[in-house]
Amino acid sequence: MGSGEEILRPGSSSGGEVRAGILVTGTEVLTATISDRNGPWLSEQLTGLGIELVEIMVVADHPGDLANGLEHMKSIGIDLIITSGGLGPTADDLTAEVVASFAGRKMELDEGMEAKIAAILARFAANTNLDLTTDALNAANRKQAMIPIGAVALDPVGTAPGLIVPGQSEDDPLVLVLPGPPRELQPMWKAALEEPMLSQVIERATRLNSYRLRMFGTPESELALSLREIEDQGLPFEGLEITTCLRKGEVEIDVRYRDGASGSAGQLRDELKRRHERSLYSLDGSSVDEIVADRLAGRRLGLAESCSAGLLAARITDVPGSSAYFAGGVVSYSNEAKRDLLGVDQALLDEFGAVSAEVAEAMAIGALERFEADVSVAITGIAGPGGGTEGKPVGLVHFNVRTSEGGVRAAAPIIPGGRRDVRERSALVAMHLLREMLA
Repeated sequence: MGSGEEILRPGSSSGGEVRAGILVTGTEVLTATISDRNGPWLSEQLTGLGIELVEIMVVADHPGDLANGLEHMKSIGIDLIITSGGLGPTADDLTAEVVASFAGRKMELDEGMEAKIAAILARFAANTNLDLTTDALNAANRKQAMIPIGAVALDPVGTAPGLIVPGQSEDDPLVLVLPGPPRELQPMWKAALEEPMLSQVIERATRLNSYRLRMFGTPESELALSLREIEDQGLPFEGLEITTCLRKGEVEIDVRYRDGASGSAGQLRDELKRRHERSLYSLDGSSVDEIVADRLAGRRLGLAESCSAGLLAARITDVPGSSAYFAGGVVSYSNEAKRDLLGVDQALLDEFGAVSAEVAEAMAIGALERFEADVSVAITGIAGPGGGTEGKPVGLVHFNVRTSEGGVRAAAPIIPGGRRDVRERSALVAMHLLREMLA
């Protein structure tokens, strides 16, 4: 099972519900000159409404490409198509015209909208001291005020109005046309939800429930085997949509379902918890950072980092309120820093080397003492690409987590990947060791 691969079972969560597609227009998005912020934002809004997002498509600023995208979405049974971009006053802004043609509707001038746009442009010209000719203003006004007959025009947030365009029959998709700039699209989306033509489609959707599980230490292949066995043993996956994704060293499992499949969704969560009790650390989607922050309440943490060079401290302090429990950390990259700042005995460094269980232990003890901490974490390893030996290969990292009461957790995995991978995953492993220590 590849990273991010979706496991779709027969009769997945879409099951006759409202299906949507997002069509992003813009050659600059297609060529990665700018990133698409609208698709992910709209996806979140649709999910919250119980609408099944089928796909996000990006097309160039060519009428034929946009038309093909619309026809494709219609062919796969999309109920609601949302477009973003291509509503400006220039010649290549043709979304409104292409959507009108797709819906089989002629365009006509909306004089009321023309007046609204004229007032917006006049204020803009006055505020910026631009000398815009009347002809230029009129041309821009007229183009943006052309509305498909039978469509609902949405008042502009910038200068471009949005559109809700019905098809010729109930089987045709409804098209919501929104501007490209996120600062215009987002408030216009909220205004569109108040329009009966759109709300009637949305009201057909039933609630889409979901939960996220997080695992650390279980390969995706093992998880895939568990899912197959669970299904083979009789748990119905009908109505469940299960997605797994390997993200930054952890496996995320997203399960989406309608109310009718709540029982199966709950049984699946319970069975995964039973099979992977040690590695399944989050049943509610909470991240390891959030869990550690919660468990550190009322404690005092000190860190001693070598190869991770402060990445663990950065993760700890990324959580708001960390000043209540994080005393500080030492980046003891050199042997001299380990000795002088953490009190590591030079004899240990000489006998065992900086990357060793003995030095990791001494670093953790030093952090406990110097920060007067209740719990400490030490990391020392070989991030590469050089510095490895047969006995201590690149990727070997020693961890030591200990409490002032005498609790100890130590580990020495060989972390795969390049230098950046080793350093980032070192911080991740340390977070999970700390989580286990504080459990």
